[in-house]
Amino acid sequence: MVLLSFSWVLKGRGFSCFKYSIKYRSCQHRSYAQMSRMLIDEPKYQWLKELGLKSDNPGVFWGTWSGQGELTTSVCPANNQPIAKVFQGNADDYEKCIEASKEAWNVWVDIPAPQRGEIVRQIGHALREKRQLLGQLVSMEMGKIIAEGVGEIQEYIDICDYAVGLSRMFSGSIFPSERKGHTVLENWNPLGVVGIITAFNFPAAVFGWNNAISLICGNTNLWKGAPSTPLTSIAITRILQQVLESNHLPGAICSLICGGTEIGEKISRDVRIPLVSFTGSCLAGKKVALAVTERFGKHLLELGGNNAIIVNEDADLEMVVRAVLFACVGTAGQRCTTTRRLILHEAVYSEVLERLKKSYSQVLKRIGDPLDDDTLYGPMHSERGVEQFKAALLEAEAQGGKIEFGGKEIDRPGNYVEPTIVTGLTHDSAIVHHETFAPIVYVFKTKSLDEAITWNNAVNQGLASSLFTKDISNVFKWIGPRGSDCGLVNVNIPTSGAEIGGAFGGEKHTGGGRESGSDSWKLYMRRSTCTINYGKELPLAQGIKFE
Repeated sequence: MVLLSFSWVLKGRGFSCFKYSIKYRSCQHRSYAQMSRMLIDEPKYQWLKELGLKSDNPGVFWGTWSGQGELTTSVCPANNQPIAKVFQGNADDYEKCIEASKEAWNVWVDIPAPQRGEIVRQIGHALREKRQLLGQLVSMEMGKIIAEGVGEIQEYIDICDYAVGLSRMFSGSIFPSERKGHTVLENWNPLGVVGIITAFNFPAAVFGWNNAISLICGNTNLWKGAPSTPLTSIAITRILQQVLESNHLPGAICSLICGGTEIGEKISRDVRIPLVSFTGSCLAGKKVALAVTERFGKHLLELGGNNAIIVNEDADLEMVVRAVLFACVGTAGQRCTTTRRLILHEAVYSEVLERLKKSYSQVLKRIGDPLDDDTLYGPMHSERGVEQFKAALLEAEAQGGKIEFGGKEIDRPGNYVEPTIVTGLTHDSAIVHHETFAPIVYVFKTKSLDEAITWNNAVNQGLASSLFTKDISNVFKWIGPRGSDCGLVNVNIPTSGAEIGGAFGGEKHTGGGRESGSDSWKLYMRRSTCTINYGKELPLAQGIKFE
């Protein structure tokens, strides 16, 4: 049960399919009854109160703040100290949220799309005013460095800007009819209430992708953030509340319920929610997909990513090392787009590996509190993640792997581990095909680009991939039908760091969903083909006579 609860909210982990079980130390949901002082009460962290946070926080919003469920504690992964407490939602809170969201939809749907876009513009502006504080909160609660925390809020702001323009641009089509006096239109309408379930590693941005686009499409949103990052969910929802209420709109247009697996299951099985957007592990995503499909609902899945970078023999190695370092070490290996596999052409294998090890050694000099500007590498999000890191390395060594760099838990407060490089495994080793959400990269030597592409495509997931080459023919092979089978196919950039203008998502066990840019908006609407007879006759299609 512990494993199932965890898999609802985390990307690409789930050791339940491993040969052995792991006895986890208690983590974010442990009791802090014996610790009366929260970090929010310390002078150093008084800025948290500028976001509307308190020592005890209601974790449910449906136009009114409440929370009748379990009292949990948000923990800072940099020191494992309690930040503040949150009252989660229960079944009664959930019903209030869904009914209030449905009622709010009756108001929101009648507002023209460009006017909905104006509300989203104001949301983006309100986020700008709190960008630094929100970024600090993300860093403090999730563990990513401050530059990434602020960058995550900027990503939410950017998608708001994008959605404002989109509110005047999304459109249907007009098709010629084969019948005289007829026309055929394609029309798009909102779905209703959209359920959004997000993960701990991007506690703000992924919700932003869904929220901004869904709002301009005319939907109301019910958000369940990760149980271990509830303060970020609450702070953002308070900003949304202020914008909506200042425009005399129901706050329940953007509802929130903090909770665990039981709330996620309710959202997945609720026929009143026509679309569920889920970010999490492949195992949990499959459960969500089955539950939603069983009731003939729609789902948008963004699941695990066992991502690879291929370095061809003609690559710019200086660019390679810089890109690989960020792709493997950024966010302490906890991005869904983190590079897990590095496939090096045999001609450059030794040089890249040695240069990468030197770069990793420089990172060790800049490990620290993610809120410090000089920190380049912060903690893992939870003690559970540290245990998974250690278990994966034990398994890698058992399968023949060699730890070239790192491999240890760091002896300091918080959930710190060394970024790790592993060689000596075959590309089809069991541990390689199991995504471990930690800063571990497996390095392989390949003889050719064709072999490397085959290895890239051999895993179940299909999120992000990247090829480093200077040969234009290799580029088009890579992005073509015999190239990468991933949703994100990059050239000469890392696997991580996608822009909001393109559709984000992956193939195969990654789920097939698309969020953010391009035509992702279509997933938040229903399409109608409308045939209109404006004449005085009634001809049938295909020339059929029924007289």
